[in-house]
Amino acid sequence: MLLRMSTLFLRTLREDPADAEVPSHKLLVRGGYVRRAAPGVYTWLPLGKLVLENVARVVREEMNAMGGQEVLLPALLPKEYYEASGRWEEYGDTLFRLKDRKGADYLLGPTHEELFTLLVKGEYSSYKDFPVVLYQIQEKFRDEARPRAGILRGREFHMKDAYSFDIDDEGLQESYDKHRAAYVRIFDRLGLDYVIVAATSGAMGGSASEEFLAVAPTGEDTFVRSTESDYAANVEAVRTPAPAELPVEGLPEARIHHTPDTATIQTLVDFLNGAGLGRDFTEADTLKNVLVKTRAPGSAEWELLAVGLPGDREVDFKRLEAALEPTEVSLLEESDFAANPFLVKGYIGPKALLDNEVRYLVDPRVVTGTAWVTGADKADHHVVDLVAGRDFTPDGTIDVAEVRDGDVSPDGRGTLYTARGIEIGHIFQLGRKYTDAFKLDALGKDGKPKRVTMGSYGIGVSRAVASVVEQSHDDKGIIWPREIAPADVHVVGTGKGGEVEEALRIGRELETRGLRVLVDDRKAAPGVKFNDAELLGVPTTVIVGRGLKDGLVELRDRRSGERSDVPVGEIVERTVAACAG
Repeated sequence: MLLRMSTLFLRTLREDPADAEVPSHKLLVRGGYVRRAAPGVYTWLPLGKLVLENVARVVREEMNAMGGQEVLLPALLPKEYYEASGRWEEYGDTLFRLKDRKGADYLLGPTHEELFTLLVKGEYSSYKDFPVVLYQIQEKFRDEARPRAGILRGREFHMKDAYSFDIDDEGLQESYDKHRAAYVRIFDRLGLDYVIVAATSGAMGGSASEEFLAVAPTGEDTFVRSTESDYAANVEAVRTPAPAELPVEGLPEARIHHTPDTATIQTLVDFLNGAGLGRDFTEADTLKNVLVKTRAPGSAEWELLAVGLPGDREVDFKRLEAALEPTEVSLLEESDFAANPFLVKGYIGPKALLDNEVRYLVDPRVVTGTAWVTGADKADHHVVDLVAGRDFTPDGTIDVAEVRDGDVSPDGRGTLYTARGIEIGHIFQLGRKYTDAFKLDALGKDGKPKRVTMGSYGIGVSRAVASVVEQSHDDKGIIWPREIAPADVHVVGTGKGGEVEEALRIGRELETRGLRVLVDDRKAAPGVKFNDAELLGVPTTVIVGRGLKDGLVELRDRRSGERSDVPVGEIVERTVAACAG
């Protein structure tokens, strides 16, 4: 492949796009790799398409090597498949829904569990047909409420989704392990710094679930790691160790105190510590009750939900949404408080919640025998020494408090520290959610039907492109790993004394040696060409410039910045060697 920049459909930009906030968005637009077509929708230009296809090639090679077979399913799907699985309602506003001219309902596929299940059901019926792994690389669609960060958070995106079908749970585990190992090889080849973390399954369903996160401060996902073990989890999947229950006998009686102007945790603690109660109080001694409202998929009715947690913690709304998914969650509005006068803002306690049949879930730290300071359901009043299991009994637990640096690791080894990452892959043991919905059975060795079990395995191909840029750039531009770069070598011809012609000659010879070559043969100033070479980020650059009169050209390495003058007669061999290394 040889691309000439004089004819290539490419315009680089000197300034960052106004709506760009993260490096990948800025650099991919400035480098002429992508262009915004609509909010969350991007056009891939020639160089960008090359990079995208290179990532897809790596994914395809590793999927084929582990036994996957590639298919291509439609993106336009009828409603009834998603109704059968329950996801027509579960996905809520995230689905792109549309009607055809006859009024029939369709959607643009976000994932394809339903159709893959039906595909296998139509073709296979015996245990001898299994296991099977099918995958596709296709455009997916999700109606993001706030598309942002360029191709990192779009409404249309390029994705590989794979599905395993096995006759039993042991087979599912084997398929899961094979995919996990293939993902490690894929992301290693892409040159990404990533971490594998425990995750939640969400609307996908299933049990075991892990995410592959590209480590980046701009990432939307927070994950945690342990200081003393290999424990790692998406913050939504962290499970707080519950302390041992305590005896309630002999504990002080709960008492209501007048606590004027203490509608916040800090003002409450300050008041108590100045009230002469004989002991010191901290925010962790208080029980904060946070009210939200929830709505089940397909329902028009909202229901109140109260979450009780230690006052030194805040509810992590992403953790709350993940814990309740697919149920919709929203904060209360003033009209909700007006409709429920027993909710006294700043002074809500368990008694009014339970008396009024509001579902009340508490943090795992709120165990039997723990005593708390909490609202007394009356303005300017709190109750001290309210004991869980004696004075109130919650409806259950919910683990949605913020996770902080220094928290004890759930495996009991070390403490947690947080970091940010970009989700680039997610693998699930789906089990039988979809095969139950569509009654996918196969005859077992005993002649009796067995329900097939599934796994689902996704990679964000376009997200991987952006993730590489997030991790691999400098103040001048992108630094592509060679595996997915749009070219192996960028030959830049400067000057008016035959340098451009020599650059083309070198480029053609490099092409015959099997390299992918980009030649800058434009009529542009040397500074423009040098800036573009660094912005575009091809791993190896050959500069044919003023040194040509002395028989020399310059060889540059984009990542290390190393430069060397090379005799013209040796440049092809030196460049081939550099690209091979």
